[in-house]
Amino acid sequence: MELEQSRQMTIKAANVTLYYEDEGQPYVINLIDTPGHIDFTGKVTRSLRAVDGAIVVVDAVESVMTQTETVTRQALEERVRPILYINKIDRLIKELRLSPEAMQKWLFNIVNDFNRLIDTYAEKEYKEKWKVTVQNSQVAFGSSKDKWGFNASMLKNAGMSFKDIIDAYNSSTPEELGKKLPLHESLLGMVVRHHPPPDVAQAYRIPKIWQGDLTSDVGKSLLACDENGPMVMMVTNVVVDPAAGLVGVGRLFSGSVSNGDPVYLLNSKKEGKIQSVQLFMGFQREIVDSLPAGNIPALLGLDIRSGETISNLKDVMPFESIHYVSEPVVTTAVEAKHPRDLPKLVEAMRKLNIEDPNLIITINQESGETLMAGMGVLHLEIATTMLQQQGLEIITSPPIINYRETVRQASGPIMSRSPNRHNKIFIKIEPLDPHIVELIRNGSLNEMTDKKGIQKTLRDNGWSSDEAKSVVTIDPKGNMLTEETKGVQYLSESIDSIKAGFEDIMQNGPLAYEICRGIKVTLTHYVPHEDPAHRTYAQLMPATRRAILGAMLTANPTLLEPILGIEVKGPGDLIGAITGVISSKRGKLINVEQREVVTIIQGEIPAAETFDLSQVMRGATAGKATWNTNFKLWQSVPTNMLLPLVLETRKRKGLSPEPPTPAEFIDKE
Repeated sequence: MELEQSRQMTIKAANVTLYYEDEGQPYVINLIDTPGHIDFTGKVTRSLRAVDGAIVVVDAVESVMTQTETVTRQALEERVRPILYINKIDRLIKELRLSPEAMQKWLFNIVNDFNRLIDTYAEKEYKEKWKVTVQNSQVAFGSSKDKWGFNASMLKNAGMSFKDIIDAYNSSTPEELGKKLPLHESLLGMVVRHHPPPDVAQAYRIPKIWQGDLTSDVGKSLLACDENGPMVMMVTNVVVDPAAGLVGVGRLFSGSVSNGDPVYLLNSKKEGKIQSVQLFMGFQREIVDSLPAGNIPALLGLDIRSGETISNLKDVMPFESIHYVSEPVVTTAVEAKHPRDLPKLVEAMRKLNIEDPNLIITINQESGETLMAGMGVLHLEIATTMLQQQGLEIITSPPIINYRETVRQASGPIMSRSPNRHNKIFIKIEPLDPHIVELIRNGSLNEMTDKKGIQKTLRDNGWSSDEAKSVVTIDPKGNMLTEETKGVQYLSESIDSIKAGFEDIMQNGPLAYEICRGIKVTLTHYVPHEDPAHRTYAQLMPATRRAILGAMLTANPTLLEPILGIEVKGPGDLIGAITGVISSKRGKLINVEQREVVTIIQGEIPAAETFDLSQVMRGATAGKATWNTNFKLWQSVPTNMLLPLVLETRKRKGLSPEPPTPAEFIDKE
C-alpha cells in the first residue's frame, strides 16, 4: 500500500501462500503479516484465529514492549504457538556499540522476558512446552533491512559467531551476511521445525475456539482437519475489491471448498454460492478453483462479514466470536465538503467498516452527519486519509473521546406506565460485577452461547442457580437484563418489547447519550393489560425505557473514561522529565526499571489527555524518549470533572443542556 510505504508501517493484514523446501522436504506455509501498532490490534486478533503459529517480532533495542505482551497474550489465548524473532540487531552494533559478550547478554535478557510472558499467559499444559530457547533454534536474530538472519543451527553450520556479525558492520559489508545467512531460511526453518501442521494444531485448538459437540461428525472432522469431512470455515478478514466485490478470507478448518459450492452463512442465517476460490499472494490473488482443509482461501461471491462461519451444512455450531483486546475510544465527525458527494462518502465509509470492523461508523442518512470511532487518533487519521485517496473532499472535527455510562449503587424497583397507562413495568438497577463484565467483553458470555452454557459460566462465578436462570439477554457492551417475576401473565410474548427498551438505553445512557457499561437491569414485576391491543411494542418499549432511565438516575450514575497504559523508554537522566509529563496529564506512575543504558517507565494516563502528548513529551525530553500507549481500562471520571463533562457532551450532541431528573421518568402507583 502506498499509505503503508509513506507512513513506514503496516496498516492492513496481508497473507501469502509460500512453497518452501527444507532439507529436501516440501512445505506449504500460509503466512499472514499483521500490523504492529496498537491502534490496529484488531487485525492481529482476527488473523490469530486463522493461524496455528506466530512469529513474534521484537526490536533488539526496544526489547519486549507493551504491544509485544499484548500480541503474545492474544496468541496464547487462541492456543497459537509463538516463536521469537529479534530484529534490528544492527542497532545494537551501530547505536549501542555493544561488544559480542554484552550483545549476547542483552539478547539473552530479551529471550527471558519473552519466556516470562509465556509463563504468565499460557495455559498450564503449554507453559513449559512452548517456552523458547536459543539452543533449540526457536529464536532467530537478524536485520530485516539488511536481509540477513540466523538461528543457532544456521550460525553453527555457517561456522560463524556474533563477532563475525559485528565485524561485517565495522567493515561496512552487511550485504555479505545476507548471502551467508539468508533471512528467509532462519524464519521459515523455525516455522517448519517448531510450528505444528494444521491436523496436529486443530486437535488442541478446536476445543478452545469451537463450542459444538466434539463427538459429532463435524466435531471429529474439525479435530482431525479432515479434508473429506463437512466444509467448515471461519472468515477472519473481508476485502472490498472494486471489481470483484466482497472477498472473504479465513481459515478452512474442515472439508474442501470449490468453485460453485452452495454454502450456508451460519451467523447471518443466509445461503450463498461460492463463485471463485482463490489464494491471496500479497495484494494479488491467484485462482485455484478448490482448496482442502488447513488452508486460507479467499472466497468470492458471498455477502459476508468478518467473524462469519461458513459451512455446507445448515445446523453447524458457529465458531466462538473473536475477542478484541481494545475498544474504540476516540471519535471524529466526518462530512462531505460538497453535498453532492454525500452518497459517495456513505458508500466509501460502509466499505471501510466492512474491511475494518474495529472502525465503528454511525451515519445519519438524512442529515449527512457521520461519526467514526476508532482505537486511537492514528486509526482515525489513516481512515480519513484512505477516504481522501478515493477523491473525496471531507471535513473532519477534532478527535473526541468516547465515554461510557454506568451506575455506582443499586436502585429500585422503579415503576413506569406505558403511554396508554394500561401496563406497568417495574425495574431495579445495580452495578454488574466487573468480572462478569469482562466475561461478556471477552466473549465468554454472549447471546450465541446456549442457556445452559450461560448458566454454568455464571454459577462458576458465584451466581446462584436461580440468578443464573434469570438472564433474559446479554448486551455485548457489558450489560445484562434479567427477570425475577413470578407468575406474570403474557410475559413471554412481551419480553421482546422489554428487551428492545433495554437495548435502546444501553446504547444511549441518560447522562450524555453515551454507551452504557457494567449495568445489571432486572425486571422485578410486570402488570400487563389483558387485551393484546393495549400491550404492543409501541406501549411496552417506551415504558421499559422510562423505568430503566428512572432507576439509573437514582443509582448514582457517572461517566467512565478510557485509561491508557503508557510505556516510555529513554536515558536515565530523563526520569524526572518523563514522570513530570505523566503527572501533568492526570497520569499515574506504576513502575520504573533500569535495563543497561535504557530506563523504562510504566504508567497510566487518561486518553483525553493524550492529544498533545507527542508535542509535550518531545519538548520535555528533547526528543530522546520513545513511548507507546495501549488501552487498559475504563475508570470513573474524577467527581469534580463529572458535571462539566456531562454538560459539554450534551451541548456537543445538541441535547438539552441539563441532564434529566429521576422525577421525569418515575410514575406513582
